[in-house]
Amino acid sequence: MSDTSDTSDTSEQNDTLDVRTIPPAQRHPMIFERFVALPVGGSFVLVNDHDPKPLYYQLVAEYQGQLRWQYLEEGPEVWRVRMGKAQ
Repeated sequence: MSDTSDTSDTSEQNDTLDVRTIPPAQRHPMIFERFVALPVGGSFVLVNDHDPKPLYYQLVAEYQGQLRWQYLEEGPEVWRVRMGKAQ
């Protein structure tokens, strides 16, 4: 009967940004907003339906030295990338 029993599930969901159902024109602005809002040392998992390599290059250009990028899954249907803000 604890109100905090779902806390870990909520944290897990908040840790993931699944953009597969978002219209393509809205994806990059949403991802950039999420990245900018990260605290230093923070991260989230991006889930996409294609390799987000162009996004990687955009972020590297705009946030030199701040981006951490680790592929967790590389297609062919789903790509998962842990994106973080370096210290």
